[in-house]
Amino acid sequence: MKYMKTLSMAATTGLATLLATGLTGCGQKPAEETTQPQAKGAFVIIEETAPGKYKIKDEFPADETRIVLKELNGTERVLTKEEMDKLVKEEAAKIDDGTSPLVQENPPQASEGMGLGSVLLSSIAGAMIGSWIGNKLFGNQNYQNNRKANYKSPSTYQRSMKSFNKPRKSATTKRSGFFGNKKSTSSRSGGFFGG
Repeated sequence: MKYMKTLSMAATTGLATLLATGLTGCGQKPAEETTQPQAKGAFVIIEETAPGKYKIKDEFPADETRIVLKELNGTERVLTKEEMDKLVKEEAAKIDDGTSPLVQENPPQASEGMGLGSVLLSSIAGAMIGSWIGNKLFGNQNYQNNRKANYKSPSTYQRSMKSFNKPRKSATTKRSGFFGNKKSTSSRSGGFFGG
């Protein structure tokens, strides 16, 4: 009986040691991350399509936000931060009082384009500059429909959404130890607006 107790105790201690070693070995090592350059801004080309009417010609991720305006007379210029802020602020006031074409069910002459402030807020750059207005817009179905119309073509819109919704970070977590090696890969993707 004395030997059985000793054997039982030794087996229990050995099993506990084995489990402790195995579980410690299975702990996760810090994730190895491969980070793609993350867009901090957007480069947007807005084209005047008729006097005072505009559409987004192209848009893609960039290190900083720049809006290039192509006017009907052929001139091109980069909007200043002050101009962008002013346009966003003016459009925000129109959104609040319901006069912005972005929130109207059937905005007049939307096929030609909208005013510069409306088009700017339709772009990804607008979401970055006027992020404080986001809650008023993102749940608004009229906005979701109208902003798509502010891109020169459906393919321009789709290309923009794809470029901003690419996975930005992928992490590979390695597990190792007594119970074997396992790898799992997870990636997060983020984007503005959904789309």
